[in-house]
Amino acid sequence: MGILDKITEGVTDVASKIAEAVGDVVEAVTTSGTEDAAGQAESRSDTGKAAGNGAATNGTIRVQYYRSVISTPKTHKQIVRSIGLTKLNQIVERPDTDSMRGIVKKVPHLLRIVE
Repeated sequence: MGILDKITEGVTDVASKIAEAVGDVVEAVTTSGTEDAAGQAESRSDTGKAAGNGAATNGTIRVQYYRSVISTPKTHKQIVRSIGLTKLNQIVERPDTDSMRGIVKKVPHLLRIVE
């Protein structure tokens, strides 16, 4: 048995183990996905404005554009535009997710979260 045969055999073993692991993960995600779908549907029905006062609920944050993007890097300008902000002192509501808070943290000198 040559060295190439040993390498081929090893690669085949690793590939079969990976395929088995991926199958287990897919099965776990599929099983848990159906259970979580009902819970997510309930949480979505609770989003919206609070009664009477117009304040944002826990599901949204208000982001204000308070400093100009003039003389800032191109990426900072893209971040501000990607949130949907075009004018100074404009406030938009966005979902309160880790990714949205991370976007605001990238340019704290231009954006702030308004409570």
